[in-house]
Amino acid sequence: MNITFRQLRLLQALAEKGSVSAAAKAMHVTQPTASMQLKEITLSVGLPLYEVIGKKIYLTDIGKELASTAQSISRTWESFEQLVDATKGVKKGRLRVAVVSTAKYFMPKLIGSFCKRFPEIEVSLEILNRDGVLERLRSNQDDLYIMSMPPPEIELSDIIFMPNPIGVITATSDRLSKKELISLNDLKNHRFILREPGSGTRMAADQFFAKKKFKPNIRLELGSNEGIKEAVAGGLGIGIISLHALHGHLKEQGVSVVNVEGFPVKSAWHLVHLSAKQLSPVAQAFKQHMLHEIKVK
Repeated sequence: MNITFRQLRLLQALAEKGSVSAAAKAMHVTQPTASMQLKEITLSVGLPLYEVIGKKIYLTDIGKELASTAQSISRTWESFEQLVDATKGVKKGRLRVAVVSTAKYFMPKLIGSFCKRFPEIEVSLEILNRDGVLERLRSNQDDLYIMSMPPPEIELSDIIFMPNPIGVITATSDRLSKKELISLNDLKNHRFILREPGSGTRMAADQFFAKKKFKPNIRLELGSNEGIKEAVAGGLGIGIISLHALHGHLKEQGVSVVNVEGFPVKSAWHLVHLSAKQLSPVAQAFKQHMLHEIKVK
């Protein structure tokens, strides 16, 4: 088979993006060029690598194997490039980080300060829900991952670097916001607005409620902290969110943190990667930078 490294990267982009147009954009080529290159790869392999059903592309089993091989080759080459750069004393290369959505409230600042120190390093930041981050973690698509509830079934290198308190919010106009202390029993007739099942915040809340044998009356399950804040401010119920979503304030956007017995629930932010993974010099540098910045703050 005669397949170029760039063609392998194109197939890898197709596997990650799910469409020829998106893969073409990621590789900075036109869609016709990308389509032609993918046909050449298919001819070289001699087996179908993907199929189009409706308007969606699905990799075949052999296509998935080739995409996985392309990813391994790309990772090995990037590690070699960064090793050469580190040996030369040149701080450049590429860093890939995937974080759960709530981490967007603090990760850009950490990445920004890192980029100021190492302006030649290219950074890719993926902000997804927990399931999306887990999918990327399992397929080793990134260097580092930030989440609050690492999966116990995966062997990980895991560092807890910062608390992630989970609190209760109400509309600022709600009478609950005026109370000094609220028991869980006081909330039995209130409607709750929670994060979607499977999110780290929801898992922490569910574990707390199960321990207290309290069943919340759920009105809405939303996939974003912003959605929860807006719904709570609109008087639809009380919400449970990571307090990072309030940017360190007790009041924001028409909502207030209230003092409920047992809250804030203790949770933490974890910096993880597959335990068998050998971090590149750039990833090691970012890991050290992030832990130092958090410690200083």
